[in-house]
Amino acid sequence: MITVRGLSEYTYTRPSVVTIGTFDGVHIGHRKILERLIASARTLDMQATLLTFFPHPRMVLQKDSGLKLLNTIEERTQILESLGLDCLVIHPFTREFSRQTATAFVRDVLVSTLRARKVIIGYDHRFGRNRTANFQDLEAFGRLYDFKVEEIPAQEIDAVSVSSTKIRKALEAGDLETANRYLGYAYMLSGTVHRGKGLGKTLGFPTANLQLDAPYKLIPANGVYLVKSQVSGREVAGMMNIGTNPTVDGNALHLEVHFFDLEQDLYGAPLQVSLLERLRDERKFESLDALRRQLEEDHRHARALLDRMR
Repeated sequence: MITVRGLSEYTYTRPSVVTIGTFDGVHIGHRKILERLIASARTLDMQATLLTFFPHPRMVLQKDSGLKLLNTIEERTQILESLGLDCLVIHPFTREFSRQTATAFVRDVLVSTLRARKVIIGYDHRFGRNRTANFQDLEAFGRLYDFKVEEIPAQEIDAVSVSSTKIRKALEAGDLETANRYLGYAYMLSGTVHRGKGLGKTLGFPTANLQLDAPYKLIPANGVYLVKSQVSGREVAGMMNIGTNPTVDGNALHLEVHFFDLEQDLYGAPLQVSLLERLRDERKFESLDALRRQLEEDHRHARALLDRMR
């Protein structure tokens, strides 16, 4: 997959089948559109191109600094590449860009830059200044500029009953099972391993303290999770605690991963963790010994779940 950072950097001349959107989460609803895009591009011998935006438009237009996203832009790129997309264009979203008229967007972006010969959109897609243009307008532009337009019907998208908002709410409620089912993959957290206070090591469960790469990334509800990761080219499993360490009167949020069967110094290393299942809530224990016993039980439970997953 070719990744282009900004429309001004797009220099390819091959005709494209194009879709447009933020695609946060790249969930199973998004994949219906992307599958149609890729299949159509293959049939027409054209390039399957996704035009996406970063930052998220809500962060720019509504100054929604509290908006939490399901993917960092790097995670989104990673997922899209695995689906067979030919070209991903990540364009910086600005207020100036949002003021572009529908006519200018179609003429300058879709036709002149991306060389769109076909555009595939979801049934509720709107575009142009103040999002005033709709599918019918895009069809009219298609007749003017000689490209076809295909709309994914409402019943096809709604059949999966999924949205990025539903996934965010599920994760915030600790309902990882629903979130992962809607995503079509295990929710991931990406960051760098930093030094913690060493509490896990004193309890016999040394942990990697994960600091996320992006402040806008949604962190699921506090609790203990079964996780997996790739470390030095091999898959390893473990359990992650998301929380404040209330047993030792902690108050800052920490993401701490104890990997099974791994003795390796990870400090300073990049790490991506996939959350497979939620084991329990985080809670305060009466003593460190009680916490240690619970961790031993969590370990047995996690191992049993892994055995059933194999």
